[in-house]
Amino acid sequence: MVRASEKLFLTQPGLTRRVQNLEKMLGVELLDRQSKPLKPTAAGNEVYALARTVLRAVDDLMAVASPDNEPTGEFNIGVPPFLSELALEQPIDRLRAAFPKLTLRVTAGWSPGLLQNVERGKVDAAIVLLPDAAVIPEGLTSTLLAHKPTVVVAPRALGLADKSATLAELSEHPWVLNQDGCGMRSALSRAMVTAGLPFHVAVEAFGSELQLSLVARGLGVGLAAPEVLARSPHHEALQIVDVPEFRSGLNVWLVHGALPSRLVRPVALIQDALTDELKKDAAARPGDRTS
Repeated sequence: MVRASEKLFLTQPGLTRRVQNLEKMLGVELLDRQSKPLKPTAAGNEVYALARTVLRAVDDLMAVASPDNEPTGEFNIGVPPFLSELALEQPIDRLRAAFPKLTLRVTAGWSPGLLQNVERGKVDAAIVLLPDAAVIPEGLTSTLLAHKPTVVVAPRALGLADKSATLAELSEHPWVLNQDGCGMRSALSRAMVTAGLPFHVAVEAFGSELQLSLVARGLGVGLAAPEVLARSPHHEALQIVDVPEFRSGLNVWLVHGALPSRLVRPVALIQDALTDELKKDAAARPGDRTS
């Protein structure tokens, strides 16, 4: 409530009265005042979602009425952490340069959750990383942007002289991976379960660079995109392990529901810019520099 009152240039009592007036008009309580901290009621959550829809409709109306038809309002996009580290900087710069009146809100999350957010209208669009067998929910528009290979990495000190291993051999070592929900981890977990092998995660760490540093120090084996490995300051201490039973990768999709007219061009720009960045990364992948 304090942050909201500051954003609206109101006193906190003034904002409280506005909320109370809205509750009186709607005939429902929007806030559970017995909880600490304050939380919305079930009706409050529903009103919040409907109000966002109303406000977006107002943004659409203003965009149509604008003489130059320049997109305004909010553009909410969801991205997985891996992609935000790798290829989102330039697309955001291009979007801000092309549509300065548009407020961009980027939400990070794992791909399954991002898909749900698109379905529920919590974000306008999302970039998701999914294995080949994954199915995108009906009703969403999806565009395949690229395929990102995944490699198994191990510390050179592990002594894999031939630089290859079976899943059974790797199951004897702990893993350093993202939290549950990560597409790369999910694909590995399925491969291990299918083979009837134990799967021990020693460290869950957020961020590719932290994971690679932990693998380099011998805390386990891990997964990485080749271009991330090539850029890492730890690459000299790491090696790619060829695992014939697990040659996996993830498809990069842009997904969205029905777009308001004001967001058609911004989404198209993000699609083109991100495709360009992913192509650059593909072209820059190392040959045998880290193998």
